[in-house]
Amino acid sequence: MTTSANLDLVRSIYADWERGDRSSVEWAHPEIELVIADGPSPASATGLAGMAEAARDFVSAFEDLRTKAEEYRELDHDRVLVMTTSSGRGKTTGLGVRQIGLAHGANLFHLCDNRVTRLVLYWDRDHALADLGLEDG
Repeated sequence: MTTSANLDLVRSIYADWERGDRSSVEWAHPEIELVIADGPSPASATGLAGMAEAARDFVSAFEDLRTKAEEYRELDHDRVLVMTTSSGRGKTTGLGVRQIGLAHGANLFHLCDNRVTRLVLYWDRDHALADLGLEDG
């Protein structure tokens, strides 16, 4: 069984992210759309600069925020869903993401021509699965 180029690309993105390297955006289309679908601060942004600013704002609300890929699901030829587990604490509240029910999320990657065109971040995995008409498991 071979994996698709899209799945390989998403896995390589997570390999960098899990090492703490978020510097590369070579994988992103110049007009990428980033959507933070739920959680404490839903938001959206377009383009590389918009994505960088939204990601910075998102991450800056937490101490030691780490997200790891648990499972990759290739939904179709242009979408990959990644089930994630997060850890860290809110800078304002001091509460851990597990304490406030935000530890199990999902990220949906839309891809075209070996670039991510849209990235939807979900803090709530069940919300992602419901949006996609999927069940956990």
